[in-house]
Amino acid sequence: MSNETVTYSLESVLKEIKDSIKEVNQKIDTFQQDVNQKFDSLQKDFNQKFDSLQKDFNQKFDKIDERLTKLEVGQAKLTEKVDGMDRRLEKVEGTQKNQVWTLIILLGGAIGTAAWRSFFSGNP
Repeated sequence: MSNETVTYSLESVLKEIKDSIKEVNQKIDTFQQDVNQKFDSLQKDFNQKFDSLQKDFNQKFDKIDERLTKLEVGQAKLTEKVDGMDRRLEKVEGTQKNQVWTLIILLGGAIGTAAWRSFFSGNP
């Protein structure tokens, strides 16, 4: 090996260090900008998806609410129809009761008439 000495001025060494620091700072700034852009992009994407899910949820909830309202209206109509059927059934039961009594009276009259004829109209 030879004994060679290399001489640099302090100014050139400091300038080299300063330039290296600037280069590293620029790389860090670029990296930070990339990270911020990606983070902003992810946040936008998340917000859009969340808004979409919330919109879908609200639409489905509104549909369920509409269907529930229709069911309540249908239930009220069915209740009215059942009440009407109860009243009609009461009328039919009353009418049938009267018809049964009428048939009993007619049958009793027919039996009474037949008995009276056979008792009073003597066969010689």
